[in-house]
Order: sequence, then structure tokens, then C-alpha cells
Amino acid sequence: MSDDQIDQQLVAKVQAGDKRAFDVLVRKYQNKVIQLVTRLVGDADSMDVAQESFIKAYRAINGFRGQSAFYTWLYRIAINTSKNHLVSRNRRPALQDIDVQDAELYGHTEHLSDVDTPEAQLLTEEIKSQVAESIAKLPADLRQAVTLRELEGLSYEEIAEVMDCPIGTVRSRIFRARAAIDAAIAPLLDHVPERSQP
Repeated sequence: MSDDQIDQQLVAKVQAGDKRAFDVLVRKYQNKVIQLVTRLVGDADSMDVAQESFIKAYRAINGFRGQSAFYTWLYRIAINTSKNHLVSRNRRPALQDIDVQDAELYGHTEHLSDVDTPEAQLLTEEIKSQVAESIAKLPADLRQAVTLRELEGLSYEEIAEVMDCPIGTVRSRIFRARAAIDAAIAPLLDHVPERSQP
């Protein structure tokens, strides 16, 4: 049985009044939702916003018809709850919305891994920091698209469902986000040491 089928069965149980089935869904997705929310609102408020997302999902679950995967529907709720939280606090998203390992997903630092000089380590940290900062400065739609793709691992189709837009729009947003990140770190890459030849 696939994850989607298990989720559908759990949702049907919740809709029939079984609160324990929702607890199973919360345990299954809480870490992913917390990570997503943290990237959007920062550490300080992430637990509250994640909890609010699950409360909203529970209240709205009778309206869930299974036209998308449950986690796609849940991610959409978490993103909207995060947006609402930022608007209500009149804040910009946190600068540190990716962690050290996430920055390596962009592929720009992988060739530094075998260069262990202090200069190379410092440069790697600067690149990671610049990636995080450039993601934080992106417009909300680009930041969400690239976060869902690169950090959450969702497919273009899943992102289109979460963001409620065509796949072509998702591709465009991710392309523009990656271009902005590349432009931001390009000056740092001029200082990358050459890999030693074997």
C-alpha cells in the first residue's frame, strides 16, 4: 500500500470521527511541516505556526476530497498559515531559512569538500551564508517554490498543487530563484581554489 493510500485511509477515519487517526498524520508529517515553517517564519515562531497549521488542517479536514495528496494539501495550509503569520507580525522572513547541509544542494560547494584549508572552510561558510541570505531576499513566491523543490524535495507537479498555480509557473519561479542565487554567490566563486590533480 502506498503512502498516499495510507493517508487516504487515515483521512477517511478522521472524517468519520477518529481523532487518533489524525494524531498518526500529525506524527507522520510534523517534522516536515516544522522544517518548512521554520524556513518561512524563522525559529522563534515555528512551533506555534506549525501547531496552528495542524489545527487548521484538522478543522478543515472534512472538506478534503482527495483531489491532491494529503501532504500537498497540508503543505498548502502550512504555507498560507506562515504567510498570514508574517503579515500579522508585519515582518520579513528570517534570514536563516536553510541550514548548512541544505546549501550544498545547490551544488556550488561540493568541490570544496576535499580542500580542507582554513581559507576554503571560510569560503564554504561564506557561500552557504550567501545562499541563505539570497533565498531570504527572494520574493515570497520564488522563495516558496525553491524551498519546496530544493529543500523539501517536492516534484514540480506537487509544488504546482501546493502553490495552486500551473507547472510552467513553478518552473519559471524556480529558474528565477536559482538565477538570483547564482548571481549572489558568483563573486565568491571567483575565489574557489582549484581541486588538486591526482
